[in-house]
Amino acid sequence: MDYFTDERHESLRAEVREFAEKEVRPQVARMESDREVEIDLAREIARRGWIGVTIPREFGGLGLGHLAKTVIVEELARVSGAMGAVAQASQLGVAKVLHFGSDAQRREWLPKFASGAALPTIAVTEPESGGHVLGMSGTARREGDEYVLNGRKVFVGNSHIGDVHGVVLRTGTGSRGLSAFLVESDRPGFRTGSIGTQGGLHGFSFGELVFEDCRIPAANRLGEEGLGLDVAYSSSTLYGRLNLGAVALGIHVAVVEDTVRFAEERMLYDRPINQLNSIALKLGEMQSRLMTAKLAAYHASHLLDRGKACDAELMNAKLVNTEYAMDSARQAMEIFAARGTQEEHHIIRYLRDATHVYAPAGTSDVQKLRLGQVASGTYGKQWSAELSDVTSWAWTELNQLEAQRAERRGPQRDELRNERRGVQREERRDERRVRAARVVPISLAG
Repeated sequence: MDYFTDERHESLRAEVREFAEKEVRPQVARMESDREVEIDLAREIARRGWIGVTIPREFGGLGLGHLAKTVIVEELARVSGAMGAVAQASQLGVAKVLHFGSDAQRREWLPKFASGAALPTIAVTEPESGGHVLGMSGTARREGDEYVLNGRKVFVGNSHIGDVHGVVLRTGTGSRGLSAFLVESDRPGFRTGSIGTQGGLHGFSFGELVFEDCRIPAANRLGEEGLGLDVAYSSSTLYGRLNLGAVALGIHVAVVEDTVRFAEERMLYDRPINQLNSIALKLGEMQSRLMTAKLAAYHASHLLDRGKACDAELMNAKLVNTEYAMDSARQAMEIFAARGTQEEHHIIRYLRDATHVYAPAGTSDVQKLRLGQVASGTYGKQWSAELSDVTSWAWTELNQLEAQRAERRGPQRDELRNERRGVQREERRDERRVRAARVVPISLAG
């Protein structure tokens, strides 16, 4: 992937991989058996600044953009799908403030997200309406300088460890009757509900938020009243799909690595099973899927960083990565056979975890439906084009800063280069003088 990544991305990859191997991997078996929310590792991921990877440096973020975000999530998910999910869910929570926050909201919250002082979430789905956003019934009623919130949200990533929740609720009727709000987790009238009974991503909280006459200041509203649908759709399109594709990509990498290793070590008919054509064909199919999936995710990230219209590529990244990760996990089960059902071989965990990133931000059918609209020219608002200045903010800022540094270093480099050249000229003159002094005149020779 050298075409898309540079030394900054690969240095970040090495940093995240080292953390994942040394700090996360030893805890995976415990997380799988306990099935409790893993708070310490989640907080450590946040403290390392990785939640703020797309936050511009002026707000204290890493400012490395969406491709770097994909690398972080991929590397965490390679070791633990749950920790990849933790990172992507709060990175998704960053989107609403970055895209729709006022200058005051950005300056209050983005530095906290970037430093790990606060973990953000986004809460849209309700028990009855599910993925039908316009069918939600939770309300936000204006009373003077406050809003009073009532309702329940489910399947909220980082639900039980989030510090501030980006919540979309109904303030009126129709598509412009939804509004978005920031709700701190210590607000009276707010509480977390059921954590859920998920069969995978153990260690990740994907639960319920409850609002019972929860009062927040009107200043906590994100954007104008009536923009809630835009907040929900843009966050899902620009962050959610790519983030979840990155989780699936990391799981997919682990599936292929573990299966290749198993096929090298497992002996049958007096030879490793990777020498059997039937097994080699399956490994080849898995490798092909992985290469295609990674290309889809990295290409979409690359376009997003550069402010290009790429809604279709983002949908495709989610579609290809989730489908292919599950396909390869199922094929790995064929190679592992009965051993694939044993927890110590991890394949069953990978299959469970990959299944859990299938539905959020739209199932494969949703992505195909939207891609069909792209093909027929009936797709609606391109969020990547609409918010291109914001999606490319971090990457543009980074490159501008580096260009300025290079410009400042230019005269210094020229001065050093000229100085070196001067020294080299003097050294050559000295060498010529020495050689001339050593020459014996012909008339004096012999």
